[in-house]
Amino acid sequence: MSRALKTAAALAGGLALAHAAPALTSIQPLEPLRTRLFPGYGGKGDPGHVALTFDDGPDPLSTPRFLKLLENRGLKATFFLLGFMLERDPGLGREIAAAGHEIAVHGYLHRPMLVRTPRQTRDDLHRAHDLIASATGERPRFYRPPYGVATTSALTTARSLGMTPVLWTSWGADWRSGATGTSVYDTVTGNLAGGGTILLHDSDCTSAPASWTATLSALPRILDRCETEGWKVGPLAEHGLATV
Repeated sequence: MSRALKTAAALAGGLALAHAAPALTSIQPLEPLRTRLFPGYGGKGDPGHVALTFDDGPDPLSTPRFLKLLENRGLKATFFLLGFMLERDPGLGREIAAAGHEIAVHGYLHRPMLVRTPRQTRDDLHRAHDLIASATGERPRFYRPPYGVATTSALTTARSLGMTPVLWTSWGADWRSGATGTSVYDTVTGNLAGGGTILLHDSDCTSAPASWTATLSALPRILDRCETEGWKVGPLAEHGLATV
C-alpha cells in the first residue's frame, strides 16, 4: 500500500473513531463511570430530585394510561417522543404538552446512530425536532438517542438545535419479554438515588408486546419509594441540569 493510501486509510479510521467515540459511554458496565465523568449527560442532577422520563411514545393505547396515573399523583414527567409515532397521533402529543409534561426528542426513527451517516443523523434529528415543536407548540430542550447510543454527529446536531443530550442513571429493563411490575420496580430502585434520572417506556413500539403493562404496574411503587426517600419527582426541566 502506498504512503498516500495508508494516510487516507488512517484518516478515514480516525474520522470513524471520532464519529463513534461517544457511543462508548452507552456500554452498560461503564454507566457508573459515565455518571461520574459526565454527570449532566448521564442524568445526574439535584440530589433532592428524581427526574422521571419515558421513551418511545406517544402511543394511543398506552400513553393515556400513564398520563392518567401521573395526573392522579399530581406529577409531571419528561416524554421523549419518536417522530414517526407522533405523526400517527399528533393530538396525543398536544395532550401530553397540555397536561404540563415536558416534551423531548428521541429521534424520528428508532434506529441506532452508529449505522447512520452524519447526514442521515442530521436529517433525522431536524425532522423530529421540527415535527415535535410544530405538533406540540413546545420547543424541545432535551434529546436522548435511541438505545442511549450517541455519535459525534448526533450530539453536535442536538446542540445546534438547542437541545441538551441526556441519558439516565436508572432504568427498568421494561422493554424485555417477561418483564413484570416487580422486576421493573426492583431494577429501577436497585441503584436509584437522589439526583437520578429514571428511564421507562410508555410504549411497546420497539419493545416486547404489551411490555408497557409491567411499567404501568411498577410505576406507583417507584413513586412511593421516591416519596418515602424524600425525593421530589418531576421532569428534567426541574432537575438542575446545565442546558444548551
